[in-house]
Amino acid sequence: MINRLTGVLDFQAQALTLRSERQRLIASNIANADTPGYVARDFDFAQALRQATGGTQGRFRLAENAGQGLPADAGRAARPPRLNYATTAQDNLDGNTVDMNRERASSLDNALRYESTLRFISSSVKNTLDAIKPYNQ
Repeated sequence: MINRLTGVLDFQAQALTLRSERQRLIASNIANADTPGYVARDFDFAQALRQATGGTQGRFRLAENAGQGLPADAGRAARPPRLNYATTAQDNLDGNTVDMNRERASSLDNALRYESTLRFISSSVKNTLDAIKPYNQ
């Protein structure tokens, strides 16, 4: 039970770390919207999460390691994701590739997904604590 919870929380912690990094990157793009020659950057979140979690989602990785204790990579920090250059819908004369509509939409989407992950973690911990309570009384 504890191994399963630890694995799920580790997976979600990796997701939070990557969501935070993506939000920082989007904010940097927005802050440089008027900088001549600035090239917007982003990364493929799904690919970065697969890389950070060893290519599998938390519960499936745990099933593979059932009865063996924690996975060898439990608790490790996420490696920085591979950054890509954002593609432009329209060229600017100053060479800046920041598309404010895309950045605003990405920021909102990322923030909502970050909040969802936090709620999932909170719910998982609460459910586990509720399940343990009868045994502690």
